[in-house]
Amino acid sequence: MKKVHINSVKPGDKIAKTILSETGHILLGAGLELSQRYIDRLKSMGIDMVYIEDKNTDDIIPEDVISDTTRRKAVETVYKTMTSLMDQPKVKGRASVPDIGKTFRDVFGTILGDLSGRKEVLINLANLHSLDGYLFHHSVNVAVLAGVIGLAKGYNRNQLADLGVGALLFDIGMTMLPKELWNKKTTLNPEERARVENHTEDGFNILRYQYDVSLLSAHCALQHHERYNGSGYPRKLQKNQIHEYAQIVGMADVYDALTSHRSYRQHYSPNEATEYLFAAGNSLFDLELVRLFVKHIAVYPVASTVVLNTGQIGVVSRVDPAAVHRPTVRIVQERDGTPLASPYEIDLRNHTSIVITRTL
Repeated sequence: MKKVHINSVKPGDKIAKTILSETGHILLGAGLELSQRYIDRLKSMGIDMVYIEDKNTDDIIPEDVISDTTRRKAVETVYKTMTSLMDQPKVKGRASVPDIGKTFRDVFGTILGDLSGRKEVLINLANLHSLDGYLFHHSVNVAVLAGVIGLAKGYNRNQLADLGVGALLFDIGMTMLPKELWNKKTTLNPEERARVENHTEDGFNILRYQYDVSLLSAHCALQHHERYNGSGYPRKLQKNQIHEYAQIVGMADVYDALTSHRSYRQHYSPNEATEYLFAAGNSLFDLELVRLFVKHIAVYPVASTVVLNTGQIGVVSRVDPAAVHRPTVRIVQERDGTPLASPYEIDLRNHTSIVITRTL
């Protein structure tokens, strides 16, 4: 299969990887043949990238770091929790979700089980979902990213549980906002921006009143927009004043936001997002955390369609964790635009003059 922009998809193409709804349920299943109506519908839902079947790349299968079953269950749990809070009276800091701590420790335990079962974790967030489901899928992606970093740092079980619950629920304060502010396509006015920024304190107040959620988890909600140089909010904390869990969650939040399609902008490629994080080292984020984070990112994920400096177009078929910027690329189109009947592969580790210039 290969991952392509929705504008490159044509009627008759078949979905190769399931697309999920905002609730975590299957929106379009693998194997479905797309009509123009389906394509237009995907565009209207804000889905800009899809995996499609392709005879030249049918053996290329991107593997998410967690299973589809784990992801669907996690998204469904986040969705149910968030929407139940939205339906409650907006009494600041007094919202209640019975056993929320246990529920999310169990969810993160399943995520952690998937992550721990891998010999080498190279993050490829291969999930596709509707734009309306961003908040719920984003929370799960942030928890996955945070879990990888927690494992890399050697956190013990209790530390991982606190980090994981905090990561899954870091944006819970968004439930206190009018939904129209979540994906507003125009610039926020000062009053709206102040209201949105208050979601950090709203989230902290929700979580700190839950009997089975630790204060460390609650601080992920409070501090995830604080920045290393003191430019963040709500308290303009600096460096080690920001708890490490919140620093990890904040970095994961920014990475997943950059690589996700939003109503007001196109997504960054994983490579562009990691470059942004490196540039923000010891400014927005602790540089050592950035280095550890980026070490586990597949900057050119398997099944990505890429353009080489030779003018050739190919699909990433393999990634060596020790050389993430130099994947193996299956060439499917020559520089003159000729499609290849018999594609061939180039291992960029062995061809130093050939580089990827962009992803499609």
